[in-house]
Amino acid sequence: MRITKFGHACIRIEHDGHTIVVDPGGFTQPEAVDGADAVLITHEHPDHYFPDHLARTDAPVLTIGAVAKRIREEAPDVAERLTVVSPGDSFEAGGLPVRAVGELHAVIHPDLPRFDNSGYVVTLGDSTIYHPGDALTPPGEPVDVLCVVVSAPWMRAAEAVDFARLVGAPRNLAIHDRVYSEAGLGIVDGHLTRLLPDSQSYVRLADGADLE
Repeated sequence: MRITKFGHACIRIEHDGHTIVVDPGGFTQPEAVDGADAVLITHEHPDHYFPDHLARTDAPVLTIGAVAKRIREEAPDVAERLTVVSPGDSFEAGGLPVRAVGELHAVIHPDLPRFDNSGYVVTLGDSTIYHPGDALTPPGEPVDVLCVVVSAPWMRAAEAVDFARLVGAPRNLAIHDRVYSEAGLGIVDGHLTRLLPDSQSYVRLADGADLE
């Protein structure tokens, strides 16, 4: 199992000869998708969905209906490789078992409509990793690695801590880290490191680094 953190909210997962990439958005290095067997998109915001990255690869793209609609309009060539999934669906992506979790983005402001969002639990042999997209929806099952959002215009640092505690994953990998400055991220890192129980580790990786 190999998990690589790419720009902002993107992770690349490699296991047993299979490779899938989740949320290669506008802050993500294009090479994140090279050689992928499948790409998963959680929702339509440009920091998670960037059509140029999808055009760079010929891998199947699996995503929810709202994103599929955008792809058909903005990248019709990619649309030929689309599979639409729904919350609660279990399916295979690039040779790996996946389950879609949740259906709504976190609340940005009460006066704004909620966007569709589904996270993904990916099974890697005896291990599982959960990427929630821009949501604080728990996976509904124990997971070994949580990709925890650490900075966003819609969240407080306390929400990141509470979500990681709720999920209870032994390992927590920071994602969604381009919104704050390094100084701000250092503060959030400190909160998560201090406030998670001893049974839960936390790390924020540089782009292109692997989770050890």
